[in-house]
Amino acid sequence: MICQECQERPATFHFTKVINGEKTEVHICEHCAKENSEKFMFDGGGFSFNSLLAGLLNMEPALTKSGEQQNQLFKTNDVLQCKRCRMTFQQFSKVGRFGCSNCYKAFEDQIIPILKRVHGGNTEHSGKIPKRIGGDIHIRKQIEQLKSKIHELIVQEEFEQAANVRDEIRTLEKELHNVREEGL
Repeated sequence: MICQECQERPATFHFTKVINGEKTEVHICEHCAKENSEKFMFDGGGFSFNSLLAGLLNMEPALTKSGEQQNQLFKTNDVLQCKRCRMTFQQFSKVGRFGCSNCYKAFEDQIIPILKRVHGGNTEHSGKIPKRIGGDIHIRKQIEQLKSKIHELIVQEEFEQAANVRDEIRTLEKELHNVREEGL
């Protein structure tokens, strides 16, 4: 399939938009996607991820018990603001991006209900690979980390700690062997 934007390169990104039951598909190449990195091009105009996030943030009063409680909360707290970068929650909800890493903690109470809704109740990051699918990948990664740690300990001549790490590696290797046998 050819890119709908440039009509030259093969389309590698495929997007589908459904509004009121009407389905629109867009097929673009990597180059055109980079040029329009913030937007997916649709007939009805552009749509950005930041707009999506800002839209979710504007839905927040519906997630609280009542709009009146929400208004009273903001009256007592004046303006909710990050202490490090001085970004307000109102600015964040318009822009859709945090100003710094401290904003996560500063706006935690407002963000958690949104994350629960978007992620089906989960608010904790558990890694790139889910445990139920990853199986032995997590164990192998742990073994690799311990092997690099053991090399550092040997260089530092901390042989007792290195022996403990060696024992941990052996235990994990046995566990890995058992996981692989169960998977067969």
